[in-house]
Amino acid sequence: MRQAWAGVVAAARRTVADGLVVGTSGNVSARVGETILVTPSGVPYDRLGPDDAVGVDLDGRQVLGALAPTSELPMHLAVYRATDAAAVVHTHAVHATAVSTLVTELPLIHYMAGALGGPVRVAPYALYGTEELARHMLRALDGRTGCLLRNHGTLTFGPGLDAAYDRTAQLEWMCRVWLAASAVPGRSPALLSRDQLAAATDKLRGYGQPR
Repeated sequence: MRQAWAGVVAAARRTVADGLVVGTSGNVSARVGETILVTPSGVPYDRLGPDDAVGVDLDGRQVLGALAPTSELPMHLAVYRATDAAAVVHTHAVHATAVSTLVTELPLIHYMAGALGGPVRVAPYALYGTEELARHMLRALDGRTGCLLRNHGTLTFGPGLDAAYDRTAQLEWMCRVWLAASAVPGRSPALLSRDQLAAATDKLRGYGQPR
């Protein structure tokens, strides 16, 4: 459990170092058995130590620690109840948040959309920390491992913290590319077709070293 908590804290600190969150915005969680380890509400990540672990069960009951869990707990729990996720990363990344205010789906600017299951949807706005937002998020995540949250940020999940974080970083990068290309006067960015994305997605399944 201590090793898993150290991983959660390290990922949370990385969101700050990489400019994906400001202050204590955003949150990270990981599942260990029946316990969900989550970052606490309103505590700077550089102040968290081994004895500050916060854990809840799938019903949201706190089973570990004295610090209150993140206010976005409903979103994290919704993901764990609906998927086999082992980790969730939520950020307020600048470019992704900007894109969330412009479109209902991130245009297919790059084939790495395939790494998130397909075109990334934007969940409708709802007040942060609410069950309504969690419901909107789940609909946007249908068949995907990440989504944008309108006027809010991003949420991704994966089989571990590294995968969840990488999907967050890829999503922010794609949003940045689309915004940059869209800003060129008199030009519109070329987009991939669904068939082109499908072919790239299939190839991505064999990416990396053979197992």
